[in-house]
Amino acid sequence: MTAQGLRVAGFGFRSEATLASLGQALDQLIDQYGAIEKLAAARSMLPLVEELGRMRNIEVITVADAELPTVTTLTHSAHSLQARGTGSVAEAVALLAAGPGATLLGPRVISADRQATAALALSEVPEGITE
Repeated sequence: MTAQGLRVAGFGFRSEATLASLGQALDQLIDQYGAIEKLAAARSMLPLVEELGRMRNIEVITVADAELPTVTTLTHSAHSLQARGTGSVAEAVALLAAGPGATLLGPRVISADRQATAALALSEVPEGITE
């Protein structure tokens, strides 16, 4: 972890999403914010994100599905609220995986095929940490 904190990309996606859908959303985040250190997914959505992590050589963090409704998100999808109890699965997963005090760098991005979303959270850096 750097003095800037850990950069974690969280994903949300429909059952029809492909690896290409997630990869395209991740590429949007990288183009917008730069390097990403970890990927994250809700446990029920883990296999596809794990596959992306293997392809990109990025570690994947798992988040409990039951925790998703506990997070306040920047965006609000009616589908996400109904299906998962949160306004944005991607934003909630990113924040939960990045830990207490984490912040979103912006709202979720949506893949070109509209099947996947991704959001980037930055973990809080403890005081006194400089490297």
